[in-house]
Amino acid sequence: MNDSSCDILIVGGGTGGCAAAMSACSMGLRVVLTEETDWIGGQLTAQAVPPDEHRWIERFGCTARYRKYRESVRAFYKSYKPLTDGAKQITNLNPGGGWVSQLCHEPHVSVSVLEDMLQPFLEDGSLTVHLHTTAVSARMVGDRVATVTIRSRDSGREATIAAKFVLDATELGDLLPMTGTEYVVGAEPKSETGEPNAVDGAAQPDNVQGITWVFAMAHEEGADHVIDKPDQYEVWRSYRPEFWPGSFLGFTDINPQTGQPRHLPIFGGTPQSWYKGDFGLFSYRQIVDPQKFLPGTVPHPVTIVNWPQNDYFIGSIIDVDPGVSKQRLHDAKQLSLSLLYWLQTEAPRPDGGLGYPGLYMRPDITGTPDGFAKAPYIRESRRIRARFTVCEQDLAAYTNPGRDRGVEYADSVGIGSYRIDLHPSTSGIAYIDTATLPFQIPLRSLIPIRVKNLLPACKNLGVTHITNGCYRLHPVEWNIGESAGLLAAYCIQQGLEFDEFLESPEIIKQFQGLLIAQGIEIAWPANENLSV
Repeated sequence: MNDSSCDILIVGGGTGGCAAAMSACSMGLRVVLTEETDWIGGQLTAQAVPPDEHRWIERFGCTARYRKYRESVRAFYKSYKPLTDGAKQITNLNPGGGWVSQLCHEPHVSVSVLEDMLQPFLEDGSLTVHLHTTAVSARMVGDRVATVTIRSRDSGREATIAAKFVLDATELGDLLPMTGTEYVVGAEPKSETGEPNAVDGAAQPDNVQGITWVFAMAHEEGADHVIDKPDQYEVWRSYRPEFWPGSFLGFTDINPQTGQPRHLPIFGGTPQSWYKGDFGLFSYRQIVDPQKFLPGTVPHPVTIVNWPQNDYFIGSIIDVDPGVSKQRLHDAKQLSLSLLYWLQTEAPRPDGGLGYPGLYMRPDITGTPDGFAKAPYIRESRRIRARFTVCEQDLAAYTNPGRDRGVEYADSVGIGSYRIDLHPSTSGIAYIDTATLPFQIPLRSLIPIRVKNLLPACKNLGVTHITNGCYRLHPVEWNIGESAGLLAAYCIQQGLEFDEFLESPEIIKQFQGLLIAQGIEIAWPANENLSV
């Protein structure tokens, strides 16, 4: 790596970072994209999480580029995988058959699709990508980011990059403390946001959703793949959070909506029984379905283990000593490994026996030596203090009776839909789960209160601890990144400052015209009933 300059530097090659690179490059600007792992795509790939999407996704409710990505995943399977003739004829093919998404698939497919989508910009020289690279420092000149220094995780070499605009697309909002950008971590108090589900009293910076170090797991009936007993197995075997109905390693957890215990066996059940209980964990995020492949080509089903039992919420990894963060990441892996060992050896079976020894890790699925994802699944990051912060009352169904969509913003730059879905937090608070109305992404939520050339392009926009729970999902993060990339490009090409944007409804309308021309939906269809 060498010192360089560009129009737009995007730090973080995850879901939002890739979308930002595509949109910024489409405007003819020079872009540098960095990524910590050797896989671009973030939660779609390196974190190995199938896309969580809304019920209208096959018809509307995402950007044109995200739709192209989805179509390309299906086309990849139909072109390069040994599907049965019947599977090839399915228009809306769900390769893995899981039901968390209508597009459950292997993460390497997303890597290939995203690389193909970025390839034209690599070929014309508008895009440079640095993998296995992290940002280590930034230099400010007044209220502007002048340069960011990045470091190769392979060679240790550093390079300093000067850019007109910088997008923070990291999973934890890493650039915010480096640049002195004002930000929030954890839960805001009710006195600040007025949200019904916000915490009472003072702010709680340590109140952050738990992370999960997911892994790919297959099942071979009748086989014995039992691993060595993990170092921390006894710790996690005896662990029982105060709000949990029993041992954490077990098939009984909490219904997020009612707070009551529910039973979650590994096999069986249906998607309709998700909130009632008695559904199969394995099928939930299944990404390989042997029935869709030619006989003998895919012997065993594969799922992604991102379950209640391996959510790690003992402590936060944000703004803590690096040694503490490293230990907690290690412990999160140990929790997941302990869950696998428990499933193999002690999980109760319907026939009265114990364990499913045929379960085993699939390193080839995750592109790692051990079968774990390349990076932990991050649900919540630092968030900019923005010109506008989206709050629960803007979009919760129960605070907007009679409406079929959330508050509509004149400066919308995109849309999304997902429940407010908060997993147990590092402060010991259990689930917060409530229905929302389809919502919009306001432009003001992308603009910091002070810094003039930095934009969020991941989960680090102006939302609260509560509303992060519905802005953190794949298609919404993609939309955030894509709109941020276009906003940076538009500001550069038009010579505009953020304040000029915010003070001129006409400029906002012109920018929205660009978004629409690029295939970004900024409003939900007026003729659709979107009632939850």
